[in-house]
Amino acid sequence: MEKIILQKNINNIHYYPKHIAIIMDGNRRWAKKNKKLKYLGHKKGVKTVKKIIGLSLKYKIKALTLYAFSSENWKRSNQEIKFLMNLFQKILDIEAVNLKKQDIRLKIIGNINQLNFSLQKSITKAELLTKNNNKLLLNIAINYGGRWDIINSIKKIAFKIYNRILHPNDINENMINNYICLNNIFPVDLVIRTGGEHRISNFLIWQIAYSELYFTQTLWPDFNEYDFKQALNFFRKRHRRFGGD
Repeated sequence: MEKIILQKNINNIHYYPKHIAIIMDGNRRWAKKNKKLKYLGHKKGVKTVKKIIGLSLKYKIKALTLYAFSSENWKRSNQEIKFLMNLFQKILDIEAVNLKKQDIRLKIIGNINQLNFSLQKSITKAELLTKNNNKLLLNIAINYGGRWDIINSIKKIAFKIYNRILHPNDINENMINNYICLNNIFPVDLVIRTGGEHRISNFLIWQIAYSELYFTQTLWPDFNEYDFKQALNFFRKRHRRFGGD
């Protein structure tokens, strides 16, 4: 009887993932498709970000992680990189107060030390302003790469081994979890990738080992509530065994 009730709860409309991660792909293709400058594609993508944050609150998602700028994106033109960095800073400076009002906590993940000092200051200010919020944890990945994340955690562990704080035999999965980005929050339940590609592009490669993966042809600037609900419905139909029966 208990198993039947549990299955009903799983199929209930309220059974949504606690933590969603999104690879926001397609801004530049959207601009090309609509015969606009690629910068306008990025600006339209920002509007979609705001929309999805609102939907995450509506559907009571606890954590939302967005892949904004990968460590590989530095290969783009200097002009585009400068535009994106200025756009990030402008959004942080303007939207931090709104995040606080909405009870959203902001956390930036990635190699922040490589960003310009002005942007680093805006990140610190926005994180401090929202640190006590708890309705939604919003993680923005900037200058982030999954391989960098794992290497960075290993360096921290190696430093402690070198200083005899830890022993090599102490290393296990839980220890790496403690040093990697997104530690001490809900595991990633669902990864959404927009834009039609079917790969994870060096995004959270440790953290999403057991996540459900949802791919859609919709370009990020066009991603709306219908698309978001399609992803949620996909997740609700999954039977998550985590390697068990």
